[in-house]
Amino acid sequence: MSHGPATSSRKQPLSGFVLPTSRRLAIIAAIALVASLATVAQNGELQQKLAAAKQSAAENKQRLRMYQWTETTQLTLKGDPKPATEKLCQYGPDGQVQKTPIGPPPAAPSGGRLKQRVVEKKKAEMVDYMDDVKGVLSMYVPPDPDRMQQAFQAGKIALNPAGNVVNLVFTDYAQPGDRMTLVFNPEIKKIVSLSVNTYMGQAKDAVTLQVEMAPLPDGTSYAQQTILNATAKELVVTTTNSNYQRLGG
Repeated sequence: MSHGPATSSRKQPLSGFVLPTSRRLAIIAAIALVASLATVAQNGELQQKLAAAKQSAAENKQRLRMYQWTETTQLTLKGDPKPATEKLCQYGPDGQVQKTPIGPPPAAPSGGRLKQRVVEKKKAEMVDYMDDVKGVLSMYVPPDPDRMQQAFQAGKIALNPAGNVVNLVFTDYAQPGDRMTLVFNPEIKKIVSLSVNTYMGQAKDAVTLQVEMAPLPDGTSYAQQTILNATAKELVVTTTNSNYQRLGG
């Protein structure tokens, strides 16, 4: 009985599919180089967009010092809207916004002496809280070029293109754990809006902030409307800036 040639069960080495070590290292190096070049390019674009946004913020801050305007604040506490208040605003010599109340004074609380005391106490507590709100607002509006640069140096900024605008996303911008997204239009070199996730005093007292920017006739940008939502207090503060008038003109 004849038998065909013996067939070895031993597997042949896949030498044709194994790259030499030198070639593998070359491929790895090439991939690393491409990734490195992409990172450099992205960092270059980030620096360019950040520089333009910082310049825009700095110029607007200087231009706004030449104006006075009306600030209207509307509080909604636990779904109940409170009477709006108005203030005349302008920058003082120290670079801080000075606010002077305008319009009719608030109505005196009605009821007996005990009720009036309770109302006055709640009003004082709300005034204190609103001072804290203003402090938080001032950390983000208008955006501060120095803080933006500090975030960049700390590696706390990311660039996310979105159509004809770019989102500059800052973390740990003014407080540890906060997040500010600045929407910048590079074509007109203007900040068009920004949003913030932060907190009042403690991280559990979460606060969100939405700011819509608008241009004045000379091209200066200003915060047209700011909506602050303090979830823990069930408080919504809507601030509208209007009636901008150039000082001395």
